[in-house]
Amino acid sequence: MGRGEGLVVVLPTFNEAAQLPPLLQALRLGFPAARLVVVDDRSPDGTGRIAAELAAEDPLMHVIHRDGPRGLRAAVVAGLRWGADQATTRRLVQMDADGSHPVAALTALIAATEGPLGADLALGCRYMPGGGVEGWAAHRRALSWAGNRYARAWLGSPLRDLTGGLKCWRVEALAAVGLERLGAQGYAFQIEASHRAERAGLRIVEVPFVFVERRGGRSKMSARIAAEAAWRVPALRWSARCGA
Repeated sequence: MGRGEGLVVVLPTFNEAAQLPPLLQALRLGFPAARLVVVDDRSPDGTGRIAAELAAEDPLMHVIHRDGPRGLRAAVVAGLRWGADQATTRRLVQMDADGSHPVAALTALIAATEGPLGADLALGCRYMPGGGVEGWAAHRRALSWAGNRYARAWLGSPLRDLTGGLKCWRVEALAAVGLERLGAQGYAFQIEASHRAERAGLRIVEVPFVFVERRGGRSKMSARIAAEAAWRVPALRWSARCGA
């Protein structure tokens, strides 16, 4: 899949007007046959308009302008559903649109899902040999590390980067996870998706990559998002015990 045949890349956006064009250019150079799907949550900075203008010149690019409530879960799910509905789709990548997920990292991530012994889900991992984070202050590193340790402890998961948002799915794996059952709205959505994949018995591998702090704009992390993750993780463990 070096050229991107059968690949859909889902890019949820909110105020990424400056970061999106160079990212799309890098994706198109690296994966010329891939479908690129931008899912914009009514960005006030005009990201949706810019995406639509670029899509008008690229027949393999699609833009979803969401009118419902904003949120990472809804945007990612909308993009994954669109991609899964395309007859030629075999793999779907979800990644941030702010430049923090390097396009160069996708090659190894996709390769991990290929072949008869390939994974159903490959996760980009910052917290394993070969992975890392660039540009974060010490308190941000500590918060991310602690969040992963918290989720792993509650869920009994061996995965080292449950909160990461760089993922590659086999299209068949999405049906096993059940996108409609994912309830978390913020970054807890990333934890819930990986946890449900584990519960479904899917083969999951982690692939190291170096996360790079966004070059512009502001992080979407907030106290509300962190609070949701804090209560959502124990709730996931309880739902697993109840068979939900």
